[in-house]
Amino acid sequence: MLTKTKSYILLAAIILLGIFLRVYHIESAPPGVYPDEAVNGLDAISAMHGQWQWFYPANNGREGLFMNLIAICFKLFGISVLTLKLPSIIFGSLAIWGIYLLGAELFRSRQVGLIGAFLTAVSFWSINFSRISFRANMTPAVLAFSFYFLFRGLRTRKWYDFAIGGLFFGLGLHTYIAFRIAPLILVAVLPILMLSYEKFLKNYWRSIIIFVFFAFLSASPMLYTFFVAHPEYWKSRTSEISIMNPEVNHGHLLTAFGKTFGLAMAKYNFWGDQNWRQNYPPYAILDPLTGIAFLFGFLYAILKFFHLLFIRVKHGIRDEKWAVYTFLLAGFFLMLLPEVMGEEGNPHALRSIGTMPFVFILAALTFHYFLGKAQNKTYMHKKLITGLAFVMLLSIGLFNPIKYFVFWAHNPKTAPAFEANLADAENYIRTIAPGKEIFFVSGNMQRVPLRLFNSGNPNFHEMHPAEMDTLQPRDVKNFTVILTDYQKDEIVTNLTTRFPNLQLEERTDRAGMKFYIMK
Repeated sequence: MLTKTKSYILLAAIILLGIFLRVYHIESAPPGVYPDEAVNGLDAISAMHGQWQWFYPANNGREGLFMNLIAICFKLFGISVLTLKLPSIIFGSLAIWGIYLLGAELFRSRQVGLIGAFLTAVSFWSINFSRISFRANMTPAVLAFSFYFLFRGLRTRKWYDFAIGGLFFGLGLHTYIAFRIAPLILVAVLPILMLSYEKFLKNYWRSIIIFVFFAFLSASPMLYTFFVAHPEYWKSRTSEISIMNPEVNHGHLLTAFGKTFGLAMAKYNFWGDQNWRQNYPPYAILDPLTGIAFLFGFLYAILKFFHLLFIRVKHGIRDEKWAVYTFLLAGFFLMLLPEVMGEEGNPHALRSIGTMPFVFILAALTFHYFLGKAQNKTYMHKKLITGLAFVMLLSIGLFNPIKYFVFWAHNPKTAPAFEANLADAENYIRTIAPGKEIFFVSGNMQRVPLRLFNSGNPNFHEMHPAEMDTLQPRDVKNFTVILTDYQKDEIVTNLTTRFPNLQLEERTDRAGMKFYIMK
């Protein structure tokens, strides 16, 4: 019997496991800080100095909450790889808790919540994005808490549940562009709520107003930014890669949609994201056992949806579970749209990150279904099914971390995806004696990570190869130049002509990533 006390102990253990998997060896796995992460850090430094914003327009534009949270971490604990990634770690861990609460609430089953939380905690997909400083990783947690409090409010009829749910939902507009599709989930579920709950509007109209009011309240800074102060911020590069763009679909919209939708669905079980920064290509983003469980739960939810629709139409029977299955299916398909509607880089595990709560709850539903069926069988049959489920979950819990920390993190193809030579260069800079001038010469985005981590070093200078003529060390006999392969030969020629005493040294790491030192 899964008592409340046992459930809380198991949940605490799962969350602690999840935190450990999101913090362990954070300095070396992934093997570098990608420039997009470092841009977030630079904006955070600006926020630290009073220049915080609701929306940061650089790098194609980003909602500001994530950068402002990084700024708080920098302010409290200093600038480091850990503090840069800490908001992502926190939200990745909160997603575990949120998915537990949502799964348990939807099915009135702590078992569903615990299994969903465990699958999230050990998932390669979730672990990976929780260890990268991308704002998108806030989305699963915000979605989970939003809808947990909404469905809890439907059960308790307490106004504050709707208020808290609304606050979380409005917060979603501060997270990631994909969240903008989330209001359509409410639109899709509302008619089913009206059909499955007795006198829904009469009983819940005040609750709806409360939810909308508090959602609007927490979203209002972004709404003001997007529609009053800076309407240009609402636009993004999505129009450039959208399958709605004739230059992208080449006059064949349905064909383009079929292709992107097929790839989006295939990534969970068959052929995953081919970007080494976002997955372990060519494998699916879910491990085989979780993938099978998700597929079964997905098909089961579709069958239940149509079954409950049939008995509502045929016999007039209202069943509140109809809204639950509608929510899971609508949430999954709608949060898949940001990936489906874009043509670039598909399948795309990042753009579809909003499907994460729905995927793991549907997978947990499969385990719950078979464990429930076993309760009506003989003692030996029940023990066999329970033991099999335990072995499967244990296998999932071992498979994914090993896949991440042993195979993916050390694969030679992972290092270039994170430009690991920049991390190698930064580690070398830390060994240079204080007071010695350092010049880092490379491309625009490659310079960003080192600019971030040396922002407080007055002896560090970074420049583009086109600015080489401005390189003027204080002491021509005591300075170091660090460069990458970007225009290396031209840089070396320029410097050796001007400073004949400089000698070129090549540094290569285990993955074959190189950077160069001249001193």
